[in-house]
Amino acid sequence: MLTHLNEQNLPRMVDVGDKNITRRIAVASGEIKMSGQAYDAIKSNTGKKGPVLQTAVIAAVMGAKKTSDLIPMCHPLPITSVNIDVEDLPNLPGFKIIATVITDGKTGVEMEALTSVSAGLLTIYDMIKAIDKSMQISNIALESKSGGKSGDYRRKDA
Repeated sequence: MLTHLNEQNLPRMVDVGDKNITRRIAVASGEIKMSGQAYDAIKSNTGKKGPVLQTAVIAAVMGAKKTSDLIPMCHPLPITSVNIDVEDLPNLPGFKIIATVITDGKTGVEMEALTSVSAGLLTIYDMIKAIDKSMQISNIALESKSGGKSGDYRRKDA
């Protein structure tokens, strides 16, 4: 039987009540590729909507916090930390967002880290789309996770 279906084959949220509380950490990343003109506008803070990267970091934090509102079977979690790093990728040109999410809980924060990255990248797109509508968001992936029953994971090509 699938874990998110009940005996009547209807969707359900998994019961994590009997699981142990452990420190859980997940790291996810993703990239956005854009034109040189869009990249330069972000770097020089000349986009018409304001500071693109700072706004993307705020959106990424909010994305982690709101994951259970967006993904139907995710449990609301007491997130203890969200850290967002933004790397310049001038040769792309573009940016990479890396989200690290931590909780002390009964279920992991992989979805929170992935949602965080997605929200941050989408915010970059939204804030600079007047310059470049052809931007591409890609390579969103779980880099690593620790804690919980399934143990540690690290993406092989990371």
